[in-house]
Amino acid sequence: MTEGVFPEQPSTLAINLNMEAFAPIPPEWTEKAVHAHHFSCPRCNSTPLEAKRVWINRRSPVYTEDHRRKWQEFYSCQCDFVWWAWSSDRPPSELGDRPLDNDDNDYL
Repeated sequence: MTEGVFPEQPSTLAINLNMEAFAPIPPEWTEKAVHAHHFSCPRCNSTPLEAKRVWINRRSPVYTEDHRRKWQEFYSCQCDFVWWAWSSDRPPSELGDRPLDNDDNDYL
């Protein structure tokens, strides 16, 4: 086999962290989670992007008055605090409502 033909395989740790987010059974670390009323770590105010681990409880959605689903999102923060928040409390993405450039229309 020629070197450099195939891209490097992701590490097992990276695969496990990515797959844990959608695991059907909650990881043990979620048991000590505290409900955050703002979508950030209650201890250090870090965002979910800075979390070490993530798990989304997609097995038990809750339905809102307007018939939308929301899930519990669990985060293990870089400060070692574990918190959760409702997916519906997530702030809007800065990428979601941006105007399209003319170049973007070529891909539609």
